[in-house]
Amino acid sequence: MMAVRAVNGGSLFRSAASPPLLAFWCGFRHFSSLPFRRNSELGLRFPIFCCENQFLGYGVGRSCSAYSLVDCVMEELAASRQRRRVRANVKVRITSTGELLEDKLVNRELEKGLLLEFKKDSDRILLGVAQRPDGKKNWMVYDQNGFTSSIKPQQITYIVPGVENFDQTDISKFLQKAEENLDPTLLEIAWVELLEKNKSVTAEELAEMIFGSAEPLESYCAHLLLSKDEVYFAVQETKGYCSIYVPRPTRQVEELLHKKLAKEAAEKELQDFVQLLVSAKAKPAHAKPSKSLWMMDEKIRNKIESLEAYAIDDCKSDEQKRTAGMFNIRTNHSDEIIAAAESLLSESYDPDEVNRKDLTDLKVYAIDVDDADELDDALSATRLQDGRIRVWIHAADPTRYVQPGSMVDREALRRGTSVFLATGTYPMFPEKLAMEGMSLKQGELCNAVSISVVLHSDGSIAEYSVQNSIIKPTYMLTYESATELLYLNLEEEAELKMLSEAAALRLIWRRQQGAIDTSTLETRIKVVNPEDPEPSINLYVENQADPAMQLVSEMMILCGEVVATFGSANNLPLPYRGQPQSNIDVSAFSHLPEGPVRSSAIVRIMRAAEIDFRKPIRHGVLGVPGYVQFTSPIRRYLDLLAHYQVKAFLRGESPPFSAGQLEGMASIVNMQVRLVRRLSGSSLRYWIIEFLRRQPREKKYRALILRFIKDRVAALLLVEVGLQASAWVSIGAQVGDEVEVQVEEAHPRDDVLSLKEVIRN
Repeated sequence: MMAVRAVNGGSLFRSAASPPLLAFWCGFRHFSSLPFRRNSELGLRFPIFCCENQFLGYGVGRSCSAYSLVDCVMEELAASRQRRRVRANVKVRITSTGELLEDKLVNRELEKGLLLEFKKDSDRILLGVAQRPDGKKNWMVYDQNGFTSSIKPQQITYIVPGVENFDQTDISKFLQKAEENLDPTLLEIAWVELLEKNKSVTAEELAEMIFGSAEPLESYCAHLLLSKDEVYFAVQETKGYCSIYVPRPTRQVEELLHKKLAKEAAEKELQDFVQLLVSAKAKPAHAKPSKSLWMMDEKIRNKIESLEAYAIDDCKSDEQKRTAGMFNIRTNHSDEIIAAAESLLSESYDPDEVNRKDLTDLKVYAIDVDDADELDDALSATRLQDGRIRVWIHAADPTRYVQPGSMVDREALRRGTSVFLATGTYPMFPEKLAMEGMSLKQGELCNAVSISVVLHSDGSIAEYSVQNSIIKPTYMLTYESATELLYLNLEEEAELKMLSEAAALRLIWRRQQGAIDTSTLETRIKVVNPEDPEPSINLYVENQADPAMQLVSEMMILCGEVVATFGSANNLPLPYRGQPQSNIDVSAFSHLPEGPVRSSAIVRIMRAAEIDFRKPIRHGVLGVPGYVQFTSPIRRYLDLLAHYQVKAFLRGESPPFSAGQLEGMASIVNMQVRLVRRLSGSSLRYWIIEFLRRQPREKKYRALILRFIKDRVAALLLVEVGLQASAWVSIGAQVGDEVEVQVEEAHPRDDVLSLKEVIRN
C-alpha cells in the first residue's frame, strides 16, 4: 500500500515496504544531473533516478517505482548516518521516548571560540562567538553586528555543536548560508514522520533526518526551523542550551494552518482595498467613484464604516476595531508586547550608567498640558560668571530600556507615533513602560539625554554639549501655571526667568535669520466617560503665542538645531528636517494682523518640509541652519531613531542605522503619521461640532475672517473653539476683521456645521 500526500506542489510518497524514517519529497530542490552530488554546505548526497530510460527530475511527472526511489534515498541517508553515528552520539543520546540521557551537551561549559545564539534583550536573538569570561559567570561575546558585550549564561539559547575556535569574521557568512537553506517544507515532512512515530526530536536529530548530517551548519539550520516554527512543533522541555520539540497533533496543526491562511487572505484583501483607494485618489475629480458606488460592496462598506467609527472612537463591535487595526491603526498593545515591556522594566541594567552626568543639582521644569500622559522633556538654566546664560534641554531616555530591532522597538516602528484622540490616548510604547520607566517624574531620579547650550548675547549658539545624564525634575507645570509664574516674576524662580530671557533672545536671533511666525490657536478636547450616551466634553483653546508655550517652543527649536549641528560635526546619519521658504515675502502680509490670520495666509503658500538623512538642510521657516526633532522619543518614532544614533556615538559605537536604512524606516513612519494626523483631525472636528451642538442656539461666537472663498463666503476661525468653518459675511467686512456668528445647524456624524453672521444694528 502506498500513501500519497500533496505538499506545496510536490508529493510525499510512502510505501509500506520502505524504511519508515522519512517521507521523501519528489520535488526536493537539491537533485542534480550528477550520479551522486554532495551538498558541500549541508552534507547531503542525492542520486539520479532513471525510469524506462527517462530522467526523473523536479516537476517531471513520469511513472516509476516509488518504492525503489525511496529505498535508494533511504539507503544513502542510512549510510550518511552511519558515517556520523559515533560523533552524533557523543553529543547527545535520546531514548525511544525522546528524553535526554546525555548531559554533556546540555551542561557544556562555555569556552572561548564557541559559536552560540543568545538573547540580546527580551526578544532580540543574535549569533556570536564566546571571547573570554567576564566575572564569575558572565562571558564577553562578539556578535554578528560587530559589537562585544557581556552576557549571562541564561541568555544563551543554543550552542552550535561541533564548533571550536570559530572565526568571528565568519559569523555573517555562516548566518547567510543558514538563512539560504531554511525550507519550511522540510519541517512539514519531518512532522509527518515524527507524528506517526509519536517521537520528540532535538535540533541535531532533526538535522540528521532532513539533511543527513548533524554538522554545525545543518544543526543550526534545524534549530532555526524549530525555534521559529509556530505550526508543526512545540517545545516539550528545555535543559540548559538544548530544547526537545514534540510534533503537534494533526487537529491543532490544521487549526494553526487555517488561521495562517485566513490571516494571509485578510492581508491580501486589505492590500487590494488600499490599492483601490490609491487608484481612486489618483483619478481626476470627474472620474472618481461616487460614494454610492463605494457603498455597494459590503466588505468595502464595512472597512469604510470601521475607519469612520475609529476616528471618533465609536466602534460598535470588536470586529470594527479589528478592521481598523488592519490598517495599522493600532490601539491596545498585545499581551506579548506588554509582557516584553514589563520584562524590560524588571531589568536593572543601564548600558550608559557609568557615563551619565549627575545633574540632580539643577532646578528642572517640565512644562506641558495639564493632562499630558507622556512627559518626555524638561528645562533648566543657570547664569555663568560672565553673565551669559546656559540652558539645558533634557529629553527622556527610552533607549535605557529599548534597543533597535527588539520586539518593543519593532512595535513602536509600526505605530510610528502615539495617537491622541479626544476619547483617549494610544501610546507608542506600552503604558506601563512609558509611564513608569521612560517618562520624567517629579521628584524622582530620571535618566535623560541632556543638551547644554551657552548663548551669545545676540541669541546665537556659543557652545554646546550632548551627554547622558541623571536629573531630578523639580516642577511639573502646566502652560497656564508657568505663564502665571512668569508674570509674577518671583525671585525664587530666577531660573524660569532665565529660560524666558533665553527664549526671547533666540526668537530675536531666529527672526534675523529669516524665521517666519506661524503661531495660531490650538484646540484640545477631552471626552470624559466616552461610553456614556452624553459624555462630558472639556474643551481647551491655547494660543501658541502664550509666553510659556513660546518659551518651550524656542527651547525645542534650540535643541533641534544643536542636535543637527552635533550630527553634522560627527557625520551621523539623522533625520535632518528642512523647509525652503525662498518664495515667501513676509512683507506682503504685513497688512494682516499678527496671529492666526497672518499665520493662516503664510502657511497656505509654504512649501512642503523635506528630510535629508545624510546632512543638515536649512529650515527656513524656523530660521536655523539645521534641525532634528529630538525631544519626544516616547511618542515620536523618528525622535527615537535620532536617540539611537546619538546614543551609539556617545558610547563610542557605530550608529545602528545607515542613511539608507533611516530613509526606509522614515517612509514607513511618515505614512503612519499622516494617517494618524488625519484621524486625529477628524476626531477633534467631530467633538468640537458635538460641543457646539449642545450649546444654546442663541449663543454668539467671535470669528476671525481668514480669507474669502467665493464672493462673500469667507473662511472663518471660531476663536472660542479654535475651529475653522465658513459662512456668508456682510459687505464691507475684510480679511482680518472679527465678526459674530451663531450656529444654525450642527450634525457631527454628517460633518455638518452651518453658521450665520450676526448683523450688528
